Amino acid sequence: QVQLVESGGGSVQAGGSLRLSCVAFGRSFSSSTMGWFRQPPGKEREFVAAIRWSGGRVYYADSVEGRFTISRDNAKNTMYLQMNSLKLEDTAVYYCAVHSVVGGPPSSVRNSGFYVNWGQGTQVTVSS
Repeated sequence: QVQLVESGGGSVQAGGSLRLSCVAFGRSFSSSTMGWFRQPPGKEREFVAAIRWSGGRVYYADSVEGRFTISRDNAKNTMYLQMNSLKLEDTAVYYCAVHSVVGGPPSSVRNSGFYVNWGQGTQVTVSS
Protein backbone atom coordinates (compact mmCIF):
# COMPACT_ATOMS: atom_id res chain seq x y z
CA GLN A 1 0.00 0.00 0.00
CA VAL A 2 1.36 3.36 -1.03
CA GLN A 3 1.50 5.99 1.68
CA LEU A 4 2.95 9.48 2.01
CA VAL A 5 3.66 10.85 5.46
CA GLU A 6 4.35 14.52 6.12
CA SER A 7 6.14 15.86 9.18
CA GLY A 8 7.88 18.97 10.40
CA GLY A 9 4.93 21.26 10.87
CA GLY A 10 4.44 23.34 13.97
CA SER A 11 3.99 26.82 15.34
CA VAL A 12 6.45 29.57 14.53
CA GLN A 13 6.58 33.32 14.70
CA ALA A 14 6.48 35.41 11.57
CA GLY A 15 9.90 35.59 10.00
CA GLY A 16 10.85 32.17 11.27
CA SER A 17 11.59 28.95 9.42
CA LEU A 18 10.34 25.39 9.25
CA ARG A 19 11.37 22.37 7.23
CA LEU A 20 8.72 19.93 6.12
CA SER A 21 9.45 16.37 5.10
CA CYS A 22 7.40 13.94 3.05
CA VAL A 23 8.39 10.29 3.17
CA ALA A 24 6.94 7.81 0.69
CA PHE A 25 6.28 4.24 1.75
CA GLY A 26 5.21 1.33 -0.38
CA ARG A 27 7.09 2.02 -3.58
CA SER A 28 9.71 4.27 -5.06
CA PHE A 29 8.63 7.60 -6.50
CA SER A 30 12.03 8.41 -7.88
CA SER A 31 10.62 8.74 -11.40
CA SER A 32 7.64 10.90 -10.40
CA THR A 33 7.02 14.57 -10.05
CA MET A 34 6.04 15.36 -6.47
CA GLY A 35 4.36 18.40 -5.05
CA TRP A 36 3.43 20.35 -1.98
CA PHE A 37 0.02 21.90 -1.55
CA ARG A 38 -1.59 23.72 1.33
CA GLN A 39 -5.04 24.51 2.58
CA PRO A 40 -5.41 27.69 4.62
CA PRO A 41 -8.29 27.88 7.10
CA GLY A 42 -11.58 28.29 5.29
CA LYS A 43 -9.98 28.25 1.85
CA GLU A 44 -9.41 25.87 -1.01
CA ARG A 45 -6.30 23.75 -1.36
CA GLU A 46 -3.62 25.59 -3.31
CA PHE A 47 -0.39 24.76 -5.05
CA VAL A 48 2.86 25.57 -3.22
CA ALA A 49 5.73 23.87 -5.03
CA ALA A 50 6.62 20.88 -7.16
CA ILE A 51 9.78 19.09 -8.21
CA ARG A 52 10.53 16.81 -11.15
CA TRP A 53 11.99 13.38 -10.49
CA SER A 54 15.56 14.47 -11.12
CA GLY A 55 15.25 17.60 -9.03
CA GLY A 56 16.43 19.59 -12.00
CA ARG A 57 13.16 21.41 -12.51
CA VAL A 58 11.18 23.03 -9.74
CA TYR A 59 8.02 25.11 -9.69
CA TYR A 60 6.76 27.56 -7.09
CA ALA A 61 3.64 29.52 -6.42
CA ASP A 62 4.26 33.24 -6.72
CA SER A 63 3.38 33.68 -3.06
CA VAL A 64 6.29 31.53 -1.87
CA GLU A 65 8.88 32.15 -4.58
CA GLY A 66 12.17 33.23 -3.02
CA ARG A 67 11.14 32.11 0.48
CA PHE A 68 10.48 28.38 0.07
CA THR A 69 12.80 25.76 -1.38
CA ILE A 70 11.67 22.33 -2.52
CA SER A 71 14.11 19.44 -2.77
CA ARG A 72 14.14 15.68 -2.79
CA ASP A 73 16.38 12.75 -1.93
CA ASN A 74 15.34 9.85 -4.14
CA ALA A 75 17.60 7.44 -2.27
CA LYS A 76 15.53 8.13 0.84
CA ASN A 77 12.22 8.42 -1.02
CA THR A 78 11.82 11.76 0.70
CA MET A 79 10.85 15.26 -0.38
CA TYR A 80 11.45 18.43 1.60
CA LEU A 81 10.09 21.94 1.80
CA GLN A 82 12.33 24.49 3.46
CA MET A 83 10.20 27.46 4.45
CA ASN A 84 11.94 30.69 5.40
CA SER A 85 10.65 34.18 6.18
CA LEU A 86 7.29 32.74 7.09
CA LYS A 87 4.29 35.02 7.00
CA LEU A 88 0.93 34.91 8.73
CA GLU A 89 -0.68 33.95 5.43
CA ASP A 90 1.45 30.80 5.24
CA THR A 91 -0.68 29.30 8.00
CA ALA A 92 -2.27 26.17 6.56
CA VAL A 93 -2.30 22.41 6.52
CA TYR A 94 0.47 21.32 4.15
CA TYR A 95 0.09 18.20 2.04
CA CYS A 96 2.43 16.28 -0.22
CA ALA A 97 1.34 14.20 -3.16
CA VAL A 98 2.60 12.41 -6.25
CA HIS A 99 1.82 13.54 -9.78
CA SER A 100 -0.11 10.82 -11.58
CA VAL A 101 1.62 11.28 -14.93
CA VAL A 102 5.33 10.63 -15.33
CA GLY A 103 6.75 13.59 -17.19
CA GLY A 104 3.40 15.36 -17.21
CA PRO A 105 3.29 18.73 -18.98
CA PRO A 106 4.25 21.86 -17.03
CA SER A 107 0.66 23.06 -17.23
CA SER A 108 -0.42 20.13 -15.06
CA VAL A 109 2.19 20.52 -12.34
CA ARG A 110 0.24 23.18 -10.44
CA ASN A 111 -3.09 21.38 -10.73
CA SER A 112 -4.04 19.31 -7.68
CA GLY A 113 -6.35 17.21 -9.85
CA PHE A 114 -3.33 15.48 -11.35
CA TYR A 115 -1.97 14.35 -7.99
CA VAL A 116 -2.60 11.13 -6.10
CA ASN A 117 -1.51 9.40 -2.92
CA TRP A 118 -2.07 12.44 -0.73
CA GLY A 119 -0.56 12.46 2.73
CA GLN A 120 -2.55 13.24 5.86
CA GLY A 121 -1.14 16.76 6.10
CA THR A 122 0.91 18.65 8.65
CA GLN A 123 -0.23 21.88 10.31
CA VAL A 124 1.86 25.02 10.01
CA THR A 125 0.82 27.96 12.14
CA VAL A 126 2.54 31.31 11.84
CA SER A 127 1.85 33.90 14.52
CA SER A 128 2.80 37.53 14.96
